[in-house]
Amino acid sequence: METVPQRSTELFSHILNAHHIWNHRILQKSPEYGVTQIQPLKDWGDIHYENQRSSFEIITYTEDFEVRLDYENSEGRLFTNTIKDMLFHIINHSTHHRAQISMDFRNNGIDPLTLDFIFYKR
Repeated sequence: METVPQRSTELFSHILNAHHIWNHRILQKSPEYGVTQIQPLKDWGDIHYENQRSSFEIITYTEDFEVRLDYENSEGRLFTNTIKDMLFHIINHSTHHRAQISMDFRNNGIDPLTLDFIFYKR
C-alpha cells in the first residue's frame, strides 16, 4: 500500500469529521470530533461506517425534512437550516474535498480512483 500524502490525510479526516458534525447537529448532540482533527488511517473505516449508520438513522426516522434546526458553526456563529439542506450539504461538501484529494494524489504520483458517478453505474 502506498503512503497517503499528508494533505490527503488532512482532507479525508476533515470529510469524516464534517459528516460526523453535521449528523450530530441534526440529532442535536454534541460532536465528538473537531472540524480539523486528524484521524488515524486505521480509524477511517470505523468512522465512515458510523457516519453512514447515523445518516441512515436520520433518513429513516425523520418525518419532515423541511424542519429547520438551529446550530452553531465551528466559529460559534448561529445558523438555521432544514434537515434536507444539511443532508445535501454533507454530500456536496465531501465531493469538493474528494476532488482535492484526487489532485493531491496526482501531485504525489499516485493514480486516484475514478470519482465519476456514471462510471459506477455502467
